[in-house]
Amino acid sequence: MSPASSPDKDRVLRSAEILEGWGLNVDFGEHAFCKWAYLAGTDGERLADLNAAFRDPDVRAIFTTRGGKGSYRIADQVDFAAARRDPKLVIGFSDITALHLSLLKNCNQIGIHGAFSFGPKEESVSPYTSESLRRALMTTEDIVIDARPEEPTSGLTTSGAAKGRLIGGNLDLVATSAGWALPDLRGAILLLEAVNLYRGQVDRQMTMLRKAGHLDGLAGVAIGQFTDFEFDRPYSVIDILREHLAELGVPVLGGLPLGHGDSPASVFIGAVAELDARAGTLAIGRNDT
Repeated sequence: MSPASSPDKDRVLRSAEILEGWGLNVDFGEHAFCKWAYLAGTDGERLADLNAAFRDPDVRAIFTTRGGKGSYRIADQVDFAAARRDPKLVIGFSDITALHLSLLKNCNQIGIHGAFSFGPKEESVSPYTSESLRRALMTTEDIVIDARPEEPTSGLTTSGAAKGRLIGGNLDLVATSAGWALPDLRGAILLLEAVNLYRGQVDRQMTMLRKAGHLDGLAGVAIGQFTDFEFDRPYSVIDILREHLAELGVPVLGGLPLGHGDSPASVFIGAVAELDARAGTLAIGRNDT
């Protein structure tokens, strides 16, 4: 499905070959490769594809071809009754965060924050990214994500541990969803990642979320990859995030390989997770999904 922007067809077909190699049968939404301005078809076309998949008993998982822009335009119009009758995983990240949050809020449906990731010059998906998604989708193994010291957001790690439902994703879409698609975050671990934003945008979004009370009662914060930022400049995005996160007074684990950076992992949105800042791990037990 393409509920947001139009994808690169060749890359999608390469991803389909990987899924078929796992033994899956792959089909495409009618408008998966359509283009309408910066979207993959009109709102009605993209929504029709998505709801058709939710209503089809033969469909067991919905892979989104890319993020970009546009899923937030239709995230409140999903056939939630169909999603409740026949739960199936939605796989994607970035703009797809709006769908994850709306499905979690309206029908308690868990999704997978992750996808195949082709960089601008990459012809294949990293083995780590591919295996992480396969394990999340097709095994009963627990998921343990190790923080990477080389990720700039690792500098945000504090101390302590927390347990709660992992909710969030792309910061831009978490902020966009506030007030209509964002679930109650009390007792949750908030996941945040971002790409190609100005420092002021990050500051505004964090300010809104915090001062509007959306971050009240958090159990902890998991920070993924903040990509395409200038980290070596004075008052960087790391400094901005540290200021806002300090106001929350909860354990923070940074440096997680979740987002738009190199070799991202996959993780369940809406499942109960355990964050251990000292060990540098974010873990989800299958009994909690």
